[in-house]
Amino acid sequence: MNQDQAPEEGSPCDIVSSRWFDVPSERVFAAFSDPRLLARWWGPNEFTNEIEEFDFRPGGTWRVVMCAPDGSRFENQSVFVEIEPGARIVFDHLGPMHPFRMTMTYVAEGTRTRLTWRMTHESAEAAERMRAFVPEANEQNFDRLLAVLADPARI
Repeated sequence: MNQDQAPEEGSPCDIVSSRWFDVPSERVFAAFSDPRLLARWWGPNEFTNEIEEFDFRPGGTWRVVMCAPDGSRFENQSVFVEIEPGARIVFDHLGPMHPFRMTMTYVAEGTRTRLTWRMTHESAEAAERMRAFVPEANEQNFDRLLAVLADPARI
């Protein structure tokens, strides 16, 4: 695979988003594994986050309320399945809306990192419903992450 080519979708149940960041994988990983940093960039544009619980270990719970610009609040609960520092995070998003498994991989190439998110839904139909907004929302997430990573003093 060409280094700038995005990983392919797996099954019809998958939604895959990927981007290269010009920072080492440890910094990209730290932006997720530190809940203070994660709260600054998680979610689409203009969303804020209230991280209520962040037990970053296999079996640990992550509870976050994503707050939309219009005041809507979206509670999310996930459980971490696998954590390999600097390389991989897997969690099950339990809901209350749209359950899925997120597999985040961090592939280092020199001082660059490709971050790939693979959201595996329960069915192709569930994934198709999410395709209406998830790819654009994930790109906004990546844009927000890029802004956090651009400030090396804060990572």
